[in-house]
Amino acid sequence: MGPRALSALEARRIALRAQGFGRARPPTPSPRHLDAVTRRLGLVQMDSINVLARAHAMPAFSRLGPYDKALLETASYDPRRRTLFEYWGHEASLIRLELQPALRWRMEDARAGLGLYSGLARFAVERRAVIDGVLAALAAHGPASARDLDPGQKRNGAWWGWGETKAALEWLFWGGLVTTLRRRGFERVYDLTERALPASVLARPTPPRAEALRILVTQAASALGVATASDLRLYFRLPATDANRAIAELVEEGTLQPVAVAGWGQPAYLSADPPSSGPLRAQAIVSPFDPLLFERARVERLFGFTYRIEIYVPAAKRQYGYYTLPLLLGDTLVGRVDLRAERKARRLVVASAHLEKTANREAVTAALCLELAEIARWQNLDPPAEIAFDPPK
Repeated sequence: MGPRALSALEARRIALRAQGFGRARPPTPSPRHLDAVTRRLGLVQMDSINVLARAHAMPAFSRLGPYDKALLETASYDPRRRTLFEYWGHEASLIRLELQPALRWRMEDARAGLGLYSGLARFAVERRAVIDGVLAALAAHGPASARDLDPGQKRNGAWWGWGETKAALEWLFWGGLVTTLRRRGFERVYDLTERALPASVLARPTPPRAEALRILVTQAASALGVATASDLRLYFRLPATDANRAIAELVEEGTLQPVAVAGWGQPAYLSADPPSSGPLRAQAIVSPFDPLLFERARVERLFGFTYRIEIYVPAAKRQYGYYTLPLLLGDTLVGRVDLRAERKARRLVVASAHLEKTANREAVTAALCLELAEIARWQNLDPPAEIAFDPPK
């Protein structure tokens, strides 16, 4: 008997529910609601772009609606109540603390010069004394940013424009020897990992590499609902050979179920306890860095929706806008809107809005107006007075 067959629509609905969409938003989101979101997703990507809101703050809004941003700050950096820590997931991310032991192999690899940027690996070999000095300074004097440790240091061309102190801190961060204690604006304040993270997490045994990979693939499968091997691997940027071995072992033990999704052209896998594939009610503006959207090939496969972020595209060549956010309605991505927060004027600005060709203009307009009002309330801005859709692309 072959693998279970799923239609493209069933796969899409499973994926959306696995990501936490389709649930009623709570009237007043609490720490418990935020905890459920981050536990479900496993990680949220970070990014310095702040046109509307920080990337890591948006996934909770998309699922919960306007929530107190202090809840995420507490979950990320409060030493007594934190449930997240900063490290490399599919990109720089806030990751559930319970996954820290399963990522120690990546830290060990980094300390051996493996799996990190080649320039940073060379820096660690050539400038080891700088790294040792920065680590000693943190140990002796406590938490600090790169500017605190070397306020006169200028950026140079040696490694990504970083000065040596910043490069040393990034190597130590990748190697798990230091972590982000808190953020000052968006600037990292580093401390020794042994001081910054809860002792109860650090005391947990380090799983063997093969077991750690199974833990991470299982988390990815739970967050994605239904996924190809590539999808599962990319959620935590796992080495292909290791990830494929973990997938095979999880299939053999029954944690993953092979499925065939119509139109995908690749074998796929269903999580152990998959959500329903029935119709769902969902409405959300979703960040380009959301775990639902970060992998563009998967977005196209799931939704038939071609999406590219255009912040690095010259203005004259942009198709949709600088920072467009897709709009989810039901089980479909029905449009995209280019937003920015003009904070001094307290205005939420719609630079452009685009409707997908098959979408119902009236339904999309109503949903978009509601979501923009929710974003404006969350960001303490005035919502736009009206929305005009640009001609179809």
